[in-house]
Amino acid sequence: GMAIQNWSDEITVAELSDDPQFTDELGTLMEALESKPTDVVLNFSAVSFINSSNIARLLRLRKQMIASDRKLVLCDVNTQVWGVFLVTGLDKIFEFTNDIATALASLQLAKE
Repeated sequence: GMAIQNWSDEITVAELSDDPQFTDELGTLMEALESKPTDVVLNFSAVSFINSSNIARLLRLRKQMIASDRKLVLCDVNTQVWGVFLVTGLDKIFEFTNDIATALASLQLAKE
């Protein structure tokens, strides 16, 4: 099954994995958010590499999130993937936390 869960009414958590699942999961997530926008945590713990099409999709997701005035947090990014975010300048565009608990806490604090 898809690794996308509604953690609460306001927050969706997506456990991403390497392509081709990465692409499928983001596609499914974006469709779900069209009908019901929520804040999103993308868990990268199972992602060992990302490619340019993955990055393009992440940027599309970000655009969709901004349009619906929702927050997006990426967590648990490994060193190799973080390196890609750094060289592409995406480390400055996305919000990152070390782990899922911190991501959820930061989203809940922002709501208060």
